[in-house]
Order: sequence, then C-alpha cells, then structure tokens
Amino acid sequence: MSLPTPTLTTDRLRLRPFEDTDAGGLFALHSDAVVLRYWDSPAWSEPARAERFIAACRQMAEEGTGARLAVESDGTFIGWCSVTGWNPEFRSAALGYCYNEAAWGHGYGTEAARALLGWAFDAMDLNRVQAEADTRNAASGRVLEKLGFIREGTLREDCIVNGEVSDSWVYGLLRREWQH
Repeated sequence: MSLPTPTLTTDRLRLRPFEDTDAGGLFALHSDAVVLRYWDSPAWSEPARAERFIAACRQMAEEGTGARLAVESDGTFIGWCSVTGWNPEFRSAALGYCYNEAAWGHGYGTEAARALLGWAFDAMDLNRVQAEADTRNAASGRVLEKLGFIREGTLREDCIVNGEVSDSWVYGLLRREWQH
C-alpha cells in the first residue's frame, strides 16, 4: 500500500520529500561526528550513502511503511524528520529526526515533528507513536516531552555508540494525548 509523501509547512519550516539535490546537505549532516555523537551508527565517510538514504526514503513511501521528509528553513536544508515502521494493524509507528548543529536550540525539531505528527495521526490513523533517545541526549528528550511524549522506560545498554555502551530512553505518545 503506497503512502503519499506529504509536503508540510509551518511558520518557519518546509517539510518535503527528499530530492536528489539534497545529497550534499544530507552527507554533510550524517558525516558530522558532533551531530551523530549519540547516534547508533557511525558518521558517514562516503557520499554515496546519501544517495542510498534518499532511495530508501522513496522506497519507504512506495511500500507504505512511513515518511521521511527533508526539513528546510529559508530554503536551506537543516535536517530531516520521519515517521517510520508503520504497523496498520497495531496503528503504531516510530518518530525520528536529525538536524545540523546550526539548527539546534531554535525549536525547529519540535516544530517539524509537530507538523509531521499532525499529518501522521490522520493519514496513518495512528494510535501510538514511539521514539527513543540516548540517555545522554537531554535535548532530544526535551523535544519529545514538548510534543507530549511520556518517558516510559529505559532500554539498558541497548546500543554501542562510538564504541561506548549506551542506554536509551523509550517515549510514547498516544492519540488521546496528542495536542497539536
């Protein structure tokens, strides 16, 4: 089942399907060790990874399993936001996002995720959205809490990030708790 990939706008942001021209900005984002310091995979070292990522975004939309959107501010790529792993039977999915360092602290992550969640709760008929954040990434936890997510628990030593064993917080947001 195909899921139409939306284009969404907020007061300051535009969320849209990835284009081939995003490969450079995407590679810069995912090759930045500071940005990925809490990520569960290493920074990219080859630009072709960006092309594969964009292809995977398109495949996800075609297969109907989610939407990963490029986020831009004033026409400049600043990162991405996604709702993935859609399970229509359980009416659930997962939220994810990644932004360049210059975008941190401006509320862009919260703003973009709020727009995408609004679309996803309706278009995907979601009852639950889950998100995870490295326990050392307090800023990501604050973004999720601003969106209404509840911290439900800790996955102990569930990742190895840059060779270091790491815990993750699990957050959940239910339809009845969602406030646009």
